Amino acid sequence: MRPKLDDKDARSEMLLVRLTREEKLRLRALAKRGKYPCMSDFLRSRVFRSVDRKQISLDAETTNQLRSLDYELNKIGVNLNQLSKRMNSFSGYRVSDQDRQLLKQAFDRMRDCLILLQKHLR
Repeated sequence: MRPKLDDKDARSEMLLVRLTREEKLRLRALAKRGKYPCMSDFLRSRVFRSVDRKQISLDAETTNQLRSLDYELNKIGVNLNQLSKRMNSFSGYRVSDQDRQLLKQAFDRMRDCLILLQKHLR
């Protein structure tokens, strides 16, 4: 059950707005696309700018690239965690060629991810 609001916070006033059927369908679609629970919330946010939502539309190729990017960044994190564990487990640990190779791979992947992000965010 909803908590009782103060009289100053309760939305007791109603506004009647007349729209064409097409306008109403468009308004409903905009509210749904913006992930608003109802058209009233969408209209309040647009009129009063109470919630600034930035909407980004991505094509299928970009979506797939970002999923791949997420996967690659996760792999980089795993590699760095493995290397950190090895280095911190032994007080006299020396960096091996395999460790250098892991670091180089992580750096290369991070650079590729950065290039991809810069391409899509500019």
